[in-house]
Amino acid sequence: MGKHSEDKRIKMKKGKKYVGRRIFILILILLIIAGIVLAKKTKDLGGGWSGLMAVFMGHNEKTAEELGEFKILILGESTGLTDTIIVASYNPVTQKASMLSIPRDTFTGESTYSARASHKINSLAGGGESPEKTLKEVNEITGLDIENYVYVDTEALIEIVDAIGGLEFDVPIDMKYDDYSQDLHINLKAGKQNLSGKEVEGLVRFRHNNDGSTYSYEYGIEDYGRMHTQRNVITELAKQVLSTKKISEITEIINIVKKYVKTNVDLTNVTGYLPYAMNFDLSTVSTQQLPGESKMLNGISFFLHDEEETEKLIDEIFLNQTSEELANEIDE
Repeated sequence: MGKHSEDKRIKMKKGKKYVGRRIFILILILLIIAGIVLAKKTKDLGGGWSGLMAVFMGHNEKTAEELGEFKILILGESTGLTDTIIVASYNPVTQKASMLSIPRDTFTGESTYSARASHKINSLAGGGESPEKTLKEVNEITGLDIENYVYVDTEALIEIVDAIGGLEFDVPIDMKYDDYSQDLHINLKAGKQNLSGKEVEGLVRFRHNNDGSTYSYEYGIEDYGRMHTQRNVITELAKQVLSTKKISEITEIINIVKKYVKTNVDLTNVTGYLPYAMNFDLSTVSTQQLPGESKMLNGISFFLHDEEETEKLIDEIFLNQTSEELANEIDE
């Protein structure tokens, strides 16, 4: 982890423009493309700032529509692999935000007959060296034209949680798992509690207990449950960071992001969303996961996505069409 983080820091560009981009990306992650920490603080000072900001930025009644839906691929790295893959979007017109989890074992090879471990989508980013490969594959799977990505080292999650004094979270089940090869030890009790950064790391990496038991079927077993938990953690972390009142904590979070985040987002392309994101309600975020099934290929566990169901889901949550609207289109 230390060498990997050091390599990232060496490659980071210096300068105010790049630092500004890093700061904005943190905000994008925490609000799931739905708001900005500093904007929320400004709003709390007296309200009405979103309209004033829109006027100041030269916006009119058509600006939100012209901006369109903003989409970004969130990638979370752990032990050199991308174990968190989430497509996030925010629409300033409808005030809707969505998250779609992509299973880390999703098959990306040409033929299932020659499937091997390197055909899993979580291996494409190469420890942060080539997140563009993951972005390209996600676009092929979803049919979306996502241009932006943000790649986050697990260490960032740990340090951000500790910076805000821990994460208040309702752990869904008792978790007891040990992997000595990775020095990973998860020991959590079910229920609402304050979790440290290391405990949150274990929470988002948990799939099953030492005895083989896992999440309930309703919640989502194994990887399905883990993706469910990851989405919930992102949402709760966003809410709690927004409640941060101390400038020292905000400054510390910014410094953490500068160390551990890699992205291709251009600040100038996304600041226009700010006045609309200020009014967004995080509790309305729609969360889903890629449709499909797990299957053993050449002795390796893969996830094969269902192309037809994926197309329907993408239309519904990212193109802002309801199932009823889709049915009407088919009838026509």
